[in-house]
Amino acid sequence: MTDLRYPIGPETLDTPVAESLRDLEDAPARFREAVRGLDDGQLDTPYRPGGWTVRQVIHHMVDSHMNGYCRTRFALTEDTPAVKSYDEKAWAELPDARTLPVEVSLGVFEGLQHRWVELFRSLTPEQWKRAYRHSERGLVTMEEQASSYAWHCRHHAAHIARLRERMGWK
Repeated sequence: MTDLRYPIGPETLDTPVAESLRDLEDAPARFREAVRGLDDGQLDTPYRPGGWTVRQVIHHMVDSHMNGYCRTRFALTEDTPAVKSYDEKAWAELPDARTLPVEVSLGVFEGLQHRWVELFRSLTPEQWKRAYRHSERGLVTMEEQASSYAWHCRHHAAHIARLRERMGWK
């Protein structure tokens, strides 16, 4: 059986920038399609045993990508800034992530991704090499940042898609 935690395999940091930007740009539509037609009971179903619900995954995408967007801006305006991680599991357990309609986060995600992709598209070759120092991951360049978050989009969209397949939700 495939590892339900990593339906597309482990994270990659070497996706070409153009491909990463396409993935980041397409992500809002991919997530809207992933949850299309799901009712509250389905949205509150974990994508795997011990995993987050579909609803939590959608809200997590905004939490994660807001942090990533801010880290990008720090790296572009400061000299190798230090950034800290956040407790994504604890954030996913907060009441808003457990109960709010997914549409709230889908709208935020759509606007956020649009801004982030446009910012990435404006970067010069030198700016793509800029980096921040993450408290857990170490030095992360803008190229690696784009690749990581593009993988993140594919990863969580696949969680939802595979759950729909397993459950027979059309």
